[in-house]
Amino acid sequence: MIVSSNMHAGTPSYATAELTWGLVIAAMRRIPQQMNSLRAGKWQSGVGGTLRGKTIGIYSYGRIGAAVAGYAKAFGMKVLVWGREASLQRARADGYPVARSREQFFEECDVISLHLRLVDATRDIVKAGDLARMKPTALLVNGLNRSRGRGASL
Repeated sequence: MIVSSNMHAGTPSYATAELTWGLVIAAMRRIPQQMNSLRAGKWQSGVGGTLRGKTIGIYSYGRIGAAVAGYAKAFGMKVLVWGREASLQRARADGYPVARSREQFFEECDVISLHLRLVDATRDIVKAGDLARMKPTALLVNGLNRSRGRGASL
């Protein structure tokens, strides 16, 4: 399945942003576990955690990151942004706070959503030390896109 941010130049890939958001909701509300419980003939095994009031970290605030941030805002989440200076400037211009440091970003977020093209410069951009800083209950959604000039595949 091809989901690309360069299929419509100048506009976000809403399909990618929606898929990201679907993964966040499914993981936080434990939807796959609930479905497995139902298939096993059991009723609800829990409802998962709420998103309202939690902090979502957007790593790389471009077209897709901006769309995901908008969805997060609609769910009552706080948004915190990290990335290159251009991302931070766009986020500030849109009224979103940026992390004081990379360490703060990984430490404070309840959900982190990565929105970077997978190229040599971004390969291994998240290190083991970054993951170790995350809360034990935090969720990482990897939206890295592989791009070879004709789109990105997930």
